[in-house]
Amino acid sequence: MNTFADDTAMGPVTLNVADLDGMTAYYRDGVGLDLLSADGPQVVLGRPGTPAVILEQTPELRHAAPHEAGLFHTAIVFATPAQLAASVYAVAQRYPGTFTGSSDHLVSQAFYFTDPEGNGVELYWDRDRSEWSWTHGAIEMGTVFLDPNRYLQEHLTEEGAAGPIGGDAHVGHIHLSVGDVESANRFYVDTLGFARTLEIPGQAVFVSAGGYHHHMAMNVWNSQGAGRRQRTLGLGRVDIVVPGADDLGALHERMRHYGLATRDDGRAIEVDDPWSNLVRVTTADAAAV
Repeated sequence: MNTFADDTAMGPVTLNVADLDGMTAYYRDGVGLDLLSADGPQVVLGRPGTPAVILEQTPELRHAAPHEAGLFHTAIVFATPAQLAASVYAVAQRYPGTFTGSSDHLVSQAFYFTDPEGNGVELYWDRDRSEWSWTHGAIEMGTVFLDPNRYLQEHLTEEGAAGPIGGDAHVGHIHLSVGDVESANRFYVDTLGFARTLEIPGQAVFVSAGGYHHHMAMNVWNSQGAGRRQRTLGLGRVDIVVPGADDLGALHERMRHYGLATRDDGRAIEVDDPWSNLVRVTTADAAAV
């Protein structure tokens, strides 16, 4: 079975938003992303050449109901614990009350928030891959309490507290709410081409390329039995970035083999997952802003 190339990565997440200015401020002043462009109803944030969050102003749309399929969280990965601490501190200072939890996942250390329009946000740092453990092809991840105050005491620098937040920051993974795990496996593993790295039977599946702990995850914790989505505020599109045109061509052949309807302009392939979450796969050259 053809799978994604090892150096496949996540591109930006696109969010449909009602308050463009407020959401821009959150991801710029809180999370610490750079404002890359602002063109009418669209704002792009991230790092130069690496967009992470695209905000599309769509005030006519309604909020999704709590148990619908869609975005569980967008996970932004930082290069160092100090940069992560600076981001966590900035969100906590500027957006108090949005913190929802923190965990040491063995492979990473993560802090969770909810943005002003209710979208889940994870801010995290990865341990070196040499410290990860695999058992029978499955990544070992846990949920160990991580004290946020102690983390800031240990890692927040004077420069980090003063801002701006520097260093690499990009989408490490996207976590979706879906209706069932079996359909998620069929689409994201068997058809799209990710490798399964961990499954919690009946609850969640984690998938990746190149031996990463997960580039995407799909769970039913809030959305068991959910059907296809209508267009709402929240998740607009998930972007996946493959190395080159040959990888895009191989994906096109897989989609055709499985009889899935796609939109292919030669630079990107768009396809809907079983819950109408829009997935776009593009090449590294086409993805850069």
